[in-house]
Amino acid sequence: MSESLEARRKRLIHRSVYTGMKETDILLGTFARAHVPQFTPEQLDRYDNLLKAGDPNILDWATGRAEPPAEYESDVLRLLINFKLPL
Repeated sequence: MSESLEARRKRLIHRSVYTGMKETDILLGTFARAHVPQFTPEQLDRYDNLLKAGDPNILDWATGRAEPPAEYESDVLRLLINFKLPL
């Protein structure tokens, strides 16, 4: 049985909140809560793939410390790079 869209969204949000690094927990958790509920199934695929890159890589790409490899370049990564945490 395949995962429903709503279950997939909840899983990705949960995974974003509990990454294993406090910095990415905050960044990805806040980002996921703001964007994942509106993502298309294709964007969910890209976000799921992005999460597989690992916390240190994602943090470096999101903060501009490193350029992401071509296979991770996407509209979803651009959203993350441009995302501003609320104060």
